[in-house]
Amino acid sequence: MSTRTTCPYCGVGCGVLATPDAPVAGDPSHPANFGRLCSKGTALGETLGLDGRLLYPRMDGTRVGWEAALDRVAARFSETIARHGPDSVALYVSGQLLTEDYYAANKFTKGFLGTGNIDSNSRLCMASAVAGHRRAFGEDLVPGIYEDLELADLLILVGSNTAWCHPVLYQRIQAARAADPAKRLVVIDPRRTATCQDADLHLALRPGSDVALFCGLLCHLADHGGLTVDPGEALAQARAAVPSVAATAAACDLAEADVARFFAWFAQTPRAVSMFSQGVNQSSAGTDKVNAILNVHLASGRIGTPGATAFSVTGQPNAMGGREVGALANLLAAHLEFDRPGDHAVLAEFWRAPGLARTAGRKAVDLFDAVGRGDIRALWVMATNPAVSLPEGERVRAALRGCEFVVVSDCSALSDTLDYAHVALPALGWGEKDGTVTNSERVISRQRGFMPMPGEARPDWWAIAQVAARMGWGEQFAWSGPADIFREHAALSGFRNDGARKFDISALATLSDAEYESMEPTRWPAPAGGVPTVRFGGEDARIVAVTPRDPVGVAGAAFPFLLNTGRLRDQWHTMTRTGLVPRLMAHRSEPFVAVHPDDTALHDGGLEDGALAELRSAHGLAVLRVCHDPGQRRGELFAPMHWGAALCGQGRVNSAVNRVNDPISGQPELKHTPVALASWEAGWYGFYLSVAPPPELAAWSALIAEPGGVWRQEIAGHGAPEAAFDALLARLEIGAAAPMLRDHYGERFRAAVIEAGRLRSVLFIGRTPTLPARAWLAGMIGAEVPAALRLAVLAGAPAGAEAVSPTICVCHGVDRATIAGAIACGARTLQAVGEASRAGTGCGSCRPEIRALLDAASVLEPA
Repeated sequence: MSTRTTCPYCGVGCGVLATPDAPVAGDPSHPANFGRLCSKGTALGETLGLDGRLLYPRMDGTRVGWEAALDRVAARFSETIARHGPDSVALYVSGQLLTEDYYAANKFTKGFLGTGNIDSNSRLCMASAVAGHRRAFGEDLVPGIYEDLELADLLILVGSNTAWCHPVLYQRIQAARAADPAKRLVVIDPRRTATCQDADLHLALRPGSDVALFCGLLCHLADHGGLTVDPGEALAQARAAVPSVAATAAACDLAEADVARFFAWFAQTPRAVSMFSQGVNQSSAGTDKVNAILNVHLASGRIGTPGATAFSVTGQPNAMGGREVGALANLLAAHLEFDRPGDHAVLAEFWRAPGLARTAGRKAVDLFDAVGRGDIRALWVMATNPAVSLPEGERVRAALRGCEFVVVSDCSALSDTLDYAHVALPALGWGEKDGTVTNSERVISRQRGFMPMPGEARPDWWAIAQVAARMGWGEQFAWSGPADIFREHAALSGFRNDGARKFDISALATLSDAEYESMEPTRWPAPAGGVPTVRFGGEDARIVAVTPRDPVGVAGAAFPFLLNTGRLRDQWHTMTRTGLVPRLMAHRSEPFVAVHPDDTALHDGGLEDGALAELRSAHGLAVLRVCHDPGQRRGELFAPMHWGAALCGQGRVNSAVNRVNDPISGQPELKHTPVALASWEAGWYGFYLSVAPPPELAAWSALIAEPGGVWRQEIAGHGAPEAAFDALLARLEIGAAAPMLRDHYGERFRAAVIEAGRLRSVLFIGRTPTLPARAWLAGMIGAEVPAALRLAVLAGAPAGAEAVSPTICVCHGVDRATIAGAIACGARTLQAVGEASRAGTGCGSCRPEIRALLDAASVLEPA
């Protein structure tokens, strides 16, 4: 019997049908995805094992019972507040929490600890959207719904690699375009991403110039009779900065003809949607970018009707739910405000919390600065990994290392942040948790548990309530389950709400336990006795004057490149779940830095594709694999943000990212850090394959899960390759306790251990990164090796075997060579390639890469 639940990854909020011992499937009845899933969603069943799980409470690294752990947390928080005041404690929480967990954490911190010091990792992805919405609408609301993306005649994706980061939405968009080829797609992004492959127009603007582009569009609409509302000062400031198409093109480093085309398309298309994501939000001008986009929609009337809106798409599954309960430091629950008259009294009355915090707390970056200074002395981190995800990572790790008392609640034992925990609390993971999440289009869905609670893991809300009871507030936290918390949350949304607050789900406040269990996806607002609202228009909205300004960091002699960080197609956050799934590692298995091939000429001898390079800023460094990418603008780099110490300690790119914040939202400038890139002087490169995950073997290493329970470690180091080879043989005890084949030819060194006729492990070392493909060897680990194949093992492949091709379609395991073969045999469309190879018929996120192969083949064909 399948359980209807919700995917725990991005903010699309896809419905899932799950059973413990079968592959998950998309829920065809869920309004977010109608049965579609992305590669991460289809692999959810492969994340349900207990490897890498935190299953028991620990204190100072030693297993203890829950009673001892909870007693210590309550005592230390109480003592810290008694000695240093409420603002000496803090919580740092996550969009991975369910709404009920989020609500409990916010009530506990602001209502009863008496401090505003609770912030969420949503500060890193959604804070600028929240601030922009609040400035424009007076409240954090998303005006549109997913259907608008399909109904639009012009869709503009701003700072969003939708094909990789929100693949199910991209599938819906592409299906709508296939049904109506007249629909146009514009992508605004400095990088040529997978999303650009199918775009009618790609505007590869100068990083940080989004405000100039949309101010220029506002001027163009004014000059051509395209406004329905007087923008007032917003238009005056726009004219002062970018009064013409030519001025806009110059400010954005774009071709004037491309800017003119975009402006004309927008002006001619009433049904236009601008969807934006992290390329807009993660900026020191992120809030202004959001308002610049909203301004053109509000001023031209393109909002509140089907197919016309500005749309923020969230990064995490419950970023919206966290915003509803006030989990950002500057917000109160239920869209109440610290500085709005009367709101504080409303919440204090409802919660029976006379000590409710009266001022906003510290936002994420400032919060960890306060930890580092000793202003915050007790910190509770829930369901997030700030030791990897926050900018200037070494500063954050130093703050955690020096903090007097750190509690970490997590389901994973692989989180870097656990290294600093005085108390570690085992939390439930997906498949075990029970509650609700809210997606990007304001739809509340149930996330239902279908697995037993493993070990001694417990819900986050339960741990909070237990600590609250020990601190004297048991009556206010006397919930018997998540349904109790949800009813309280829903009742608060309608409490003394005269309609001024759009967030109102009071119609759900009287659900019985059975009704909560069976609750269908429901969009807010859902007021008791009122009429639900599907879309929000601009009737009461404000057009906010914004002025283009450059990002804070600029490239110079010491740091000549600009670094942009972001997500990969098949990975999630710091990879504590997805990094253990072999097929999700098949597409991109190592941390890398993408660099335009022409930029490698800036270095003596160049930066070889596949070599290691040191990426350094004024704040820190990372060592990453070089990937030549002509889709990069010259002078700009891209690196994924996912890797932590468990899989590649030197791949933690956020160590180098600056901590510059948007002055309004507090969101860090994660897309624009001046950096230098230099060759990491490797004397040798290599890899090691074995059944058991090996210890870190070299100065640089990356651990990769392979199919069949095999582990691969990519390694590199300094010095001579032969010396490194001998040292590794000794360290791994290869040759001492097992029969070994050893060979070196030229400057390549290789060894294979065969026991009882089966291949146990292999080690390859060479002076350059050009080594045999790993897939065949990985497939041989644990297998019988007949005498005829023993030399093939040392060679890395059987004689005459074709080179292993990289995987393109993760869902069906289809490699580049198979797709190229289908194209060579006459497949000339995505559908035809899918019919021939199955590639692209799963989640669809690989289709842009298949399209690129199709386009390349058409160029090579004779005219």
